[in-house]
Amino acid sequence: TKLEPLKTISVVPHNPKWAQDFTELKTVLLAKVGAETQRIEHVGSTSVPGLAAKPIIDLDIIIEANDDAKMQRVIDLLAELGYKHVGDLGIIGRQAFKRRNELTPEDGSGRRWMKHNMYVCTEGSMGLRNHLALRDHLLKHPDKVAEYGALKMDLAKRFPHDIDAYIDGKTEFIVEVLRICGMPEEDAKSIDKQNRKS
Repeated sequence: TKLEPLKTISVVPHNPKWAQDFTELKTVLLAKVGAETQRIEHVGSTSVPGLAAKPIIDLDIIIEANDDAKMQRVIDLLAELGYKHVGDLGIIGRQAFKRRNELTPEDGSGRRWMKHNMYVCTEGSMGLRNHLALRDHLLKHPDKVAEYGALKMDLAKRFPHDIDAYIDGKTEFIVEVLRICGMPEEDAKSIDKQNRKS
């Protein structure tokens, strides 16, 4: 059996082009699922100017809470663009998707899109609240942006092939920020547990 080559975790300085890449992705996605959704948010580290990040966009497509029929329509429409639904991955209120290949979303342009992680979240769900709270706090606190960027650079250097250790190392910082943002202790503990693989 052939061993998979080790994937290296790459954290790079912020690239202002990421915001443009998100906007172009959002345009294609809204053209497909806009009628079923409330909005699409750029979340994760690439959404914060000045923050070092893995060059992978995180985006949340938001739908009304508790509308299973709408969720299914969105899943079906995204499949037409080349996204495979992979379930909630243990996070309630958030459905994750994998891309078929670099051409996903397949909009007929033949464009190779920037890597991205895509989730469909229900309005008010913990996963969505956590994404928005972290992003919005970092947007207002440049000192935290510097601290978080340095932490991620350090973790990528120390654990270049161990994504679980990398995520584990970021968790304390993320949960601390969410507590500052007023997240209830029960939610903070739940997020801490979800992010720790060890």
